[in-house]
Amino acid sequence: MKRVLIFAAAAALFTAGVAFGDWLYEGKWGSKGTGNGQFDSPEGIAVGGAGYAYVADMVNHRIQYFTPDGSFLGKWGSEGKGDGEFELPPDVAVGLGGNVYAADMGNNRIQYFTYSGSFLGKWGSRGTGNGQFMAPWSVATSLAANVYVVDMGNCRIQYFTSGGSFLGKWGSMGSGDGQFYNHRGVAVAANGNVYVADAGNDRVQYFGPMGYFIGKWGSNGTGNGQFDGPEGIAIDSYGNVYVADTHNNRIQYFTPNGSFLGKWGSEGTGDGQFRVPRGADVAPDGSVYVADTGNNRIQYFKWDPNTSLEPASLGRVKALFR
Repeated sequence: MKRVLIFAAAAALFTAGVAFGDWLYEGKWGSKGTGNGQFDSPEGIAVGGAGYAYVADMVNHRIQYFTPDGSFLGKWGSEGKGDGEFELPPDVAVGLGGNVYAADMGNNRIQYFTYSGSFLGKWGSRGTGNGQFMAPWSVATSLAANVYVVDMGNCRIQYFTSGGSFLGKWGSMGSGDGQFYNHRGVAVAANGNVYVADAGNDRVQYFGPMGYFIGKWGSNGTGNGQFDGPEGIAIDSYGNVYVADTHNNRIQYFTPNGSFLGKWGSEGTGDGQFRVPRGADVAPDGSVYVADTGNNRIQYFKWDPNTSLEPASLGRVKALFR
């Protein structure tokens, strides 16, 4: 009888659905421009352990960082090839100790900095060899202090030590398992598994820390668990996966193995609406930050405490009856 009652409660939850109403719009900041707190195509966002939100302000060739609610703290970068300069940086990540890694796409390299933007080092050049890149688009760090890079033009993932020493790679062009086409986003879970937003194939693939294929989900479309060019990807402390479903103008989220949990967003300029969102990250407190690229702003959301189950609990209930 107890199992029947639990199942009935779970079924009622699933009937109600996990929609935008389960996520509370908390705030936003940004507009188009070159001033402090303004953006020109913000592509990537990363929220560090201290709560600072770092934004890859791509067309302005810089990184800006903010308090969790969007108050401007600082910036660094300008157009160029020197240390601390960028050519169209599309993504940023925060590593252990607070160091900040930036994908410097036009210069085919990774640069890294202190939390406030002091230059620490760089690696990479144009090419197909180990440690070389063709348009590095996204960067992520692991709890093992490794750095994973979406080497988009070479249709592969490369990974390195925190100082840039080459460790390994995987991938080639295609639609098979472990292959990529125009892949854009990467995120690493606490258990070391690596999730990739394989935009050109309208799917998410995930792998072990050294690149062995584990699984995938997604296809082209507008339904639950379908995508249209997903570019951003983020993981919360429970391993749930949040995907910026870019051309469907929404966020979808899933259990670690790809079971659909919910979604929110639509096309527009209002609160909770998006125009080609290309980046996402989950803050230490569970808030979801979205780089709303076409609207030149950042939006952030929190789980509604009045809803019945948090995403992690909902995932466990679904797993129980799978």
